[in-house]
Amino acid sequence: MSVLQINALSASIMSVLSGKRSLKKAKSQLASMLLQPLRQRLESFDIQSPKVAKFIAKSIPAQCPFERDIVLFGCKVAHIPPMCKLNPFYEQLVSLRFRALCYLADRCGEDIQAYC
Repeated sequence: MSVLQINALSASIMSVLSGKRSLKKAKSQLASMLLQPLRQRLESFDIQSPKVAKFIAKSIPAQCPFERDIVLFGCKVAHIPPMCKLNPFYEQLVSLRFRALCYLADRCGEDIQAYC
């Protein structure tokens, strides 16, 4: 954590203690500050090997596998939303998978239909 982030965190804590800011907003800001370095690493990851690109393309699913409709006696009772949207790194992982597929197609000349 950088000095600026620590200062922002301490200011956030002080505003919660003084009653100027809600605890929910402070928690949200803290989570954002802690997750940001990981997001940046995922976004800046450079794919330089076909082996790594294939591993990424196989490991990160093309679609969210968890979305379901619960049907009872022919009627839709409930809907389970895609859990991928709850993942704080969803956009970065999808972008990483896309870059891996582009690497395989553009630089390696590989057919990527097997990964879709």
